[in-house]
Amino acid sequence: MSNKDRMIPVVGVITKVTRETADVTTYQVEKPGGGKLFEHLPGQCAFLSVPGLGEAIFSITSSPTNKAFLEFSIKRTGRLTDFLDGNMAEGQEIAVRGPFGNHFPVEGRLQGKDMLFIGGGIGMAPLRSVINYMLDNRGDYGAIDVVYGARSKEDFVKYGELTEDWPRHKDVRVHLTIDRPEEGWTGHVGFVPAFLKDLAFTPDKTVCLCGPPVMIKLCLAALTEMGFRKDQVFTTLELRMKCGIGKCGRCNIGKKYVCKDGPVFTCDELDDMPDEY
Repeated sequence: MSNKDRMIPVVGVITKVTRETADVTTYQVEKPGGGKLFEHLPGQCAFLSVPGLGEAIFSITSSPTNKAFLEFSIKRTGRLTDFLDGNMAEGQEIAVRGPFGNHFPVEGRLQGKDMLFIGGGIGMAPLRSVINYMLDNRGDYGAIDVVYGARSKEDFVKYGELTEDWPRHKDVRVHLTIDRPEEGWTGHVGFVPAFLKDLAFTPDKTVCLCGPPVMIKLCLAALTEMGFRKDQVFTTLELRMKCGIGKCGRCNIGKKYVCKDGPVFTCDELDDMPDEY
């Protein structure tokens, strides 16, 4: 898709609304007559807009291998997301434009690799696109480990997929942890960086990491201590994206523009940026 085409909003229809957690909802969006609005690659983003209210950019949660619709898992954090959460239902229209940004190199550096995905909270949304892409092209990738942390069991996004669908695939392991003990939870309790050390992964895996900035920093420190190199670790800074085309100057970190140079970076690239991400 050309840069000009992706700047023009297209009309999408919300065909399914799924409440994931108390503050996260997944919206399935299709063309008015059915089918996918546009093609994308794992890690790319799109703008959703409501006339008279505004627009915001979100990661595309669905895999590019899904040819029927786009999915967006959105956390309620502000004016637009509050409106979506309280007002958008199946059958309603929404404006969408995209895709924007670069992507995880699923057709390049990640092929043939054993993978370690690390997510926290809503940070699993962009990683889900990559994981499902790899599961749909299973022969192109090695073993897959997913480490996902949330505040509580009720805060995991796509819990059924995590516990029932992904583990059915060959050489796929899912490791879940919650921040504090709760009744009925028999899994691991603790924060993700410490959990990584407990799991004792060997540094022959390629890592995709996404979550709150403090979690990314602490996980990167843990991975470095475990022997991983920073150029083995990919992360995404899509939360900093604003206009999507490098014109507003609000997503720049030093000389880098997250929307043009990212949002996907290797962690050694982050070392070349000012310490503000």
